[in-house]
Amino acid sequence: MLLSRTLAWSAGLTALLVAVVLASATVGPADIGVREVALSILNGLALPSFGTGGIRWVRPFAFDVSGTAETIVRTIRLPRILLGAIVGFALATAGTVMQGFFRNPMADPSIIGVSTGAAVGAVAFIILPLTIPFGLPLAAFCGALVAGFGVYLIATTDGRTPVATLLLAGVAVQTFLGAVISYMLLHAGDSLERAVYWLMGHLHASTWGRVRIALPLVVVLFVVLLAYARDLNVLLLGEDDAQTLGIEVERTKRILLAGSSVITAAAVAVSGVIGFVGLIVPHMMRLVVGPDHRILLPTSALAGAVFLVATDTVARMGPSELPVGIVTAALGAPFFLYLLRRQEVHAL
Repeated sequence: MLLSRTLAWSAGLTALLVAVVLASATVGPADIGVREVALSILNGLALPSFGTGGIRWVRPFAFDVSGTAETIVRTIRLPRILLGAIVGFALATAGTVMQGFFRNPMADPSIIGVSTGAAVGAVAFIILPLTIPFGLPLAAFCGALVAGFGVYLIATTDGRTPVATLLLAGVAVQTFLGAVISYMLLHAGDSLERAVYWLMGHLHASTWGRVRIALPLVVVLFVVLLAYARDLNVLLLGEDDAQTLGIEVERTKRILLAGSSVITAAAVAVSGVIGFVGLIVPHMMRLVVGPDHRILLPTSALAGAVFLVATDTVARMGPSELPVGIVTAALGAPFFLYLLRRQEVHAL
């Protein structure tokens, strides 16, 4: 029953994601219809062909599509859309894990300082004269990891990591790193505009290179976290009960924290700080599919991909393009206030 429900919801959300991707690819200065978008994507598909000479990659489709339209779809719009789907998928996954881990529907991926750490790394790279391969994403990724694991080390005593201590350490580290970012922005000079734009969260600089960097890491980490979905369900009962039921509590907590921190770092590194995706999506899906993480985790991840692609499409539709972080914050802040009003902090 659980497997059939999971497959049904996942199939439905996947179909919705495909529809949103196709619709999003039609939005832009150039007028390109859904049919041209779909055919352009099919023309770019490469499938393996097995022969005596080994594996060759061939493109089986050659539909008649305008060269200009095909170039716009495949080199400009599609990388941005797919990167948005990957980032939304990752942030919603991390948010689902964090809300279960802290037993609080107001938790999100930034709660242990990962996003703020990424911001420190990115702003430092922007304002300093550094030249390294994959510079900005790599600096943001490293900053996120240092912050996330730093909070974990601060909160851990005698091999145990109390959830309350972890939360307080995350708040303290976020506050300190926020001060560091403010100091760097004061001395950013000509780099100030670029730094502020990155902090708003955007998908403007999306490339196939960033897609290839983020996709494998996000997929692997999602599989790891999904493997611990049952353990996360048991942790909702409390650590003592989980220990009694045979869960290695501290080891499981370390894996969940590490996985959610790294998947958040991968997302933030390629998109900047995009808030509220990990807050809104898991909570809404929990109301729909229930609290069982074996179905909640995959459905929230897919819904996160749909949500971020849709919000980025809205961000591109105005007379001037907005950073998608502004749109998600505009939607997320009222939702956060709704949660406060409903006093559902202990509803899990």
